[in-house]
Order: sequence, then structure tokens, then C-alpha cells
Amino acid sequence: MAFTLYAATIPSYLQILSSVERLVGKAEAYCAANNLLPDALIDARLAPDMQPFAYQVKSTAVHSIGAIEGVRRGSFSPDIAPPPASFDALRNRVAETIASLKGMDPDEVESFIGRDMRFTFGDNHIDFLAEDFLLSFSQPNFYFHATTAYDILRMKGLEIGKRDFNGRVRKKL
Repeated sequence: MAFTLYAATIPSYLQILSSVERLVGKAEAYCAANNLLPDALIDARLAPDMQPFAYQVKSTAVHSIGAIEGVRRGSFSPDIAPPPASFDALRNRVAETIASLKGMDPDEVESFIGRDMRFTFGDNHIDFLAEDFLLSFSQPNFYFHATTAYDILRMKGLEIGKRDFNGRVRKKL
């Protein structure tokens, strides 16, 4: 099988989003077990100038299915909507993203190659080819936000490890 844009994006998004979904569940269980209000983790940050856990989770959706939708439109802008404010809402956002990605047609993703794509932020913009936008902009952002969500939970005391981040790897059949 040839290496494709679909293979370089969608399966990895699904792998890590499944892990993020489980991390949200572990965060909720940790709050319940330790008699913490959900906001203790939902609003937790690694540093004062960084976004909270909920934003990090939301951004995994933004930089996966949101990036795909942006390529479809030919433009992508940062999502400035507030992040989901509860564990249920976070879980739903991730579940909807997973469902949308599972429904992606590999041929459609391949059709993105060579398309013009514009990232717009305020009065500024950066022009990309779709594949470069996905692989050099959105995919690194996707991993950054997934890692930061994981790191926030580790910092807050959850007993999670690398397997909780990596999730189910794709093994040779």
C-alpha cells in the first residue's frame, strides 16, 4: 500500500483522540475519587499563560476534523469559541470528532493534495498547500494540545503513563 495523506493523518488522529477520550474519563474519575470539583482539572493549566485542560482537549478536535473541514473550505481560522465546560461536554466533543473522522473517505483526503489553503488570523494570513497545512501546521498543533492535556493531568497527580497517551498502536496484522 502506498503511503497516502489519509494514512499520514486520519489513523493517527483517531489513535490519539481515543486516548484523549479516555483521559477525560480518567480525569472525571480522579475528581470523583478525590472529592474534587470538576473545575479543578477542567480549568487546570501548566502555566498561567497557557490555556486550560478543556481548551487543550477542544484543540485536538480543532486541529483534526476542524483542519479537514478547513481544507474542504479552503480556509481555516482559530476557533475562539469557549471550550466545553464539563467532562460530559468534553467527551461529546471528542466522540463527535472521532465519529466524523471515521466517516472520512480516503479518496476525498487524497483529493486535497495540491489544493490552495489559507490560514487566517485577524488581519493576517498564511497560504499553504492543503497537505502542507495538514502536516506542518495542524498535525503538530494536534500533538501539542494532546500532549499538553496529558501533561496537565500528570501535573495534577493522575497516575497515567505513556501508554495512556499512545493508546492502541497500529500493529502488523
